[in-house]
Amino acid sequence: MEKVIIIRYAEIHLKGKNRGYFEHMFSVNLERSLRGIRHELHRTNGRYLVAKFDENRAEEIAARISRVFGIHSYSLGYRTESAIESIFEAAKLVGPQSGTFKVETHRGDKCYPMTSPEVSREIGARLLAEFPALTVDVHTPQSAVYVDIRENGFALVFGSFEKGVGGMPVSTSGKGLLLISGGIDSPVAGYMMAKRGMSVHYLHFHSYPYTSDMAKEKVISLAKLLSRYALTEELTTVSVTHIQEEIHEKCAAELNVTLLRRFMFRIAERIARNRGDQCLITGESLGQVASQTIEGMTSSNAVVSLPVLRPLVGFDKEEIITRAKEIGTFETSILPYEDCCTVFLPDHPAIKPKLSFIEEEEAKLNVEALVEEALAGAQRLKLY
Repeated sequence: MEKVIIIRYAEIHLKGKNRGYFEHMFSVNLERSLRGIRHELHRTNGRYLVAKFDENRAEEIAARISRVFGIHSYSLGYRTESAIESIFEAAKLVGPQSGTFKVETHRGDKCYPMTSPEVSREIGARLLAEFPALTVDVHTPQSAVYVDIRENGFALVFGSFEKGVGGMPVSTSGKGLLLISGGIDSPVAGYMMAKRGMSVHYLHFHSYPYTSDMAKEKVISLAKLLSRYALTEELTTVSVTHIQEEIHEKCAAELNVTLLRRFMFRIAERIARNRGDQCLITGESLGQVASQTIEGMTSSNAVVSLPVLRPLVGFDKEEIITRAKEIGTFETSILPYEDCCTVFLPDHPAIKPKLSFIEEEEAKLNVEALVEEALAGAQRLKLY
């Protein structure tokens, strides 16, 4: 008998002839999530088993697995021989000793000499004899023992199903470049695209010395938290300080943010194409701030040809905050360190800027030279 963690995948089972590709990437991501922990990963008939690990690290392994996209559920239990005596020994370890319970059996091996109900009755009877404080309740039990008899002579015995995060394995749905700030929204946007299987890379714009090193460290911390799900190992940073100074000096104040975002999109597209990314990702939500009107978004889109994905576009702030708390980024996002969009912020930013006016003001700047200068100073930081 061996302690194992049993993993069941989610949408992958809907795939047809290319299911093998999705299963392969799922295995790769599981291995990446468990890097640094001794273990073995086995695949068997739609199940994955993590085995041969230090049992003192079982909770840590389960926590890491809980963040791997593609998992429907997982369980901590035992792999044992499928003989009824061996199943009972494992059931004693995972089952309760008092209260109400039931035994539920799944029999993958249809050649097994007992039916599923017969296995459940036998294991239940033995548990009742072993622990007199137990009572059977098949409808609303306080606890359960699950028996999964597999085709190759062994059984899995466990006491609960833990819900996974679902979604599709990272790297099965293309590549995108996330414009990540120190706020609440962009990490959630990155999470949502990674959940759909996209490989998400990170790009952060800063305005040092107007923004502090603490602001940069905050973004690095957010990137690391997000990477528990997205498995991204690198963050690219670009200074837009000179760009902001030029905009502030030469252009209409109400367009400061709008013009800055157009520069960000231009720079992001260059970096994305160099990396092989197929789209840009932002945390914009329609109407949330002055630059996130349909006119503002249209202005930003106008300077790039790559698709721009905005997974939060229809969310309100409370919905985004709830998701940020669920994924563990909220507390870091609200730390009081500024980002570049707060520098030279006008008192009355344009809410519905006309593209003709934007282009007229932008013509006062040497756009290409400023973009090239910013790209020349780009830095790549390893997160791990």
